[in-house]
Amino acid sequence: MAKMGSRKHLKRFKSPRHWPIPAKEKKWTVKPSPGPHAMENSLPLLIIVRDILGVADTSREAKKIINNGEILIDGHPRKDYKFPVGFMDVVEIPKTGETYRVGLSEKGELTLYPIEDDKNFKLCKIIKKTTIKGGKTQLNLHDGRNHITNENFKVGDVIKLKIPQQEIIDSISFKEGNIGLVTGGKHIGEIGKIKKITITRSSMPNTVIIETDTNKTFMTLKDYVFVIGEKEPAIQIGGKP
Repeated sequence: MAKMGSRKHLKRFKSPRHWPIPAKEKKWTVKPSPGPHAMENSLPLLIIVRDILGVADTSREAKKIINNGEILIDGHPRKDYKFPVGFMDVVEIPKTGETYRVGLSEKGELTLYPIEDDKNFKLCKIIKKTTIKGGKTQLNLHDGRNHITNENFKVGDVIKLKIPQQEIIDSISFKEGNIGLVTGGKHIGEIGKIKKITITRSSMPNTVIIETDTNKTFMTLKDYVFVIGEKEPAIQIGGKP
């Protein structure tokens, strides 16, 4: 029995630190299925339904709600209670009219923020791109999906995808002057204007200097910065547009 459970479940004290669940409340929690987001960057759908949104009181209730297709992720019903939900995914409950975007708290925890006007799109960071047959470009995005396009984007840029159609409707360049959200390091969850991008030609990492609304300035790694807007954020984060 123990071996069978270990494949489906994870001891709470071993769960990733970004999971906003008490480590001592119960012995076991849910282990995410293989999917678009890695375990260290995602939450199982059951945890969201039961522990974060409180839509269900028990695992059994949560599984029933999920299995009935009542929870949409990026516009699609997901019936696997272990489905991995990650950063920038849109979680919708049509029965209640509630919609949330997965963001990051300043503690580094994945957090669901209620949204309204921007629920029909999501932002995806380009982490890699390759040229494929026919001269088209395949974009590898942060949420595990691939997108083929004729447009010229750079690694680090963010595309705005209409959901569930997955059409590119806009883009945000990774450049100085735009707004960035820090997704790693000691400044995780902070938002500010990109003041300077330093690209090195050595083994040293590329860095970015960010300035917040409170005139706080700090340096972080380029890979930690997710651009979310030009003059203003294109999405609602923490209740602010």
